[in-house]
Amino acid sequence: MGDVSEFLWLLKISVLVLGLGIVVFMFRSVEFNSIMPELPHSALNDQTPKLLPEEHLKNLFTYDGIWLFPKNQCKCEATKQKRSYNFQDAYGHSELPAVKARRQAEFEHFQRREGLPRPPPLLAQPNLPFGYPIHGVEVMPLHTVPIPGLQFEGPDAPIYEVTLTASLGTLNTLADIPDSVVQGRGQKRLTISTSNQKLLNFILQHMTYTSTVYQHHRVDVVSLESKSSVAKFPVTIRHPVIPKLYDPGPERKLRDLVTIATKTFLRPHKLMTLLRSIRMYYPDLTVIIADDSKEPLKITDNHVEYYTMPFGKGWFAGRNLAISQVTTKYILWVDDDFLFNNKTKIEVLVDVLEKTELDVVGGSVLGNVFQFKLLLEKSQNGDCLHRRPGSFRPLDDFPNCVVTSGVVNFFLAHTERLQRVGFDPRLQRVAHSEFFIDGLGSLLVGSCPEVVIGHQVRSPMADPELAILEKTYSAFRTNTNDQVQFKLALHYFKNHLQCST
Repeated sequence: MGDVSEFLWLLKISVLVLGLGIVVFMFRSVEFNSIMPELPHSALNDQTPKLLPEEHLKNLFTYDGIWLFPKNQCKCEATKQKRSYNFQDAYGHSELPAVKARRQAEFEHFQRREGLPRPPPLLAQPNLPFGYPIHGVEVMPLHTVPIPGLQFEGPDAPIYEVTLTASLGTLNTLADIPDSVVQGRGQKRLTISTSNQKLLNFILQHMTYTSTVYQHHRVDVVSLESKSSVAKFPVTIRHPVIPKLYDPGPERKLRDLVTIATKTFLRPHKLMTLLRSIRMYYPDLTVIIADDSKEPLKITDNHVEYYTMPFGKGWFAGRNLAISQVTTKYILWVDDDFLFNNKTKIEVLVDVLEKTELDVVGGSVLGNVFQFKLLLEKSQNGDCLHRRPGSFRPLDDFPNCVVTSGVVNFFLAHTERLQRVGFDPRLQRVAHSEFFIDGLGSLLVGSCPEVVIGHQVRSPMADPELAILEKTYSAFRTNTNDQVQFKLALHYFKNHLQCST
């Protein structure tokens, strides 16, 4: 009986201790939870993700004060330091609608010829079983090329069926396989059906694309399909550019590489001074002169080609005439009132063009490099062009030179590239940056200030006849309001620009 009582007593004590333990544990749990805050849920689970605000984006993607980020409509905002030009203001309100219609029609024609707008980016879907080229497949019109990199790495299946489809050409395979396996040889749609994955890949690795229509520059998008998986890759159809090479001769002398060109007007004394300075340093270089003065000059120099033009034909028309007669690899452009000196090292500029991808490299006119950058913003109703002083970056391997968009009127250029851009003959009097605007996207421009040319002193002429010529020249040189408005209208229509700063 005593043992039973003792057991009951121990049982009561155990239950009491257990109860107290549970109470203490619960109390401490409550106390711990009150000290440790509840972990917050992820913000992405509670609300829809948002994009950065526009002001933040402007800070991220601004260059030289210009927000270079895709937008529906660009703007040219004036500041205290920068003027703004709205090019359509050059037209009257009554004529503007008709001008806009003609401009749009011409712009659409330009886009068709250039293959614009470009096709949208090709996007690879996730977990594709295909290997395929994403860039670089090119074929000349009516030619055939192999398609590299095609393969299938999908899961095992009793039958593998892969279909290729083109739109501007036909598809084939070099594999000697029965038509029951490969259907549609030489057509725009080709289907491979086989139970052997190794055979499938052999066929894919020997696929070809044939251009069937003579196209100047087009992009075909070829699709590759198997069940629900689709891949697409581009095939570019275009002719390679035929080179225009200039023979520098067996000795590669400077006279066989470079021709000096200039345009003159009513300044025979300046021109003759320039020629004398050239001959001090380069006695045998060919100099081509275009002259639209009233009276032609008599120049007794066996290395000068002198071309006359109708009186006052214009600044850019004369430049076109001069460069059209150049037969050397490079043109050195100079104004008729420049002055060669011992720092006018044409050889340095030649070395730069020979060793870089530049098309044009400028020097300095007594320290004036006139470097400027051109920044373009695309827009539906016309683009926005921003001009800023300076350069983009140093030129590789030439630490004293830089890459820019425009330079002073003392530059060396690849003849073929300069002739391709040309000079707009409608710009008769004052024009310079207009050439570099026309060449934006076509010409890579640099500047090397260490190559210096002089400038003749501007002083009153003692000779009365020369004084009259200078006065007449100044009258032609003056930039009138009508000419400014004409240039603004030209940018609006010809360059499809909306405005500039």
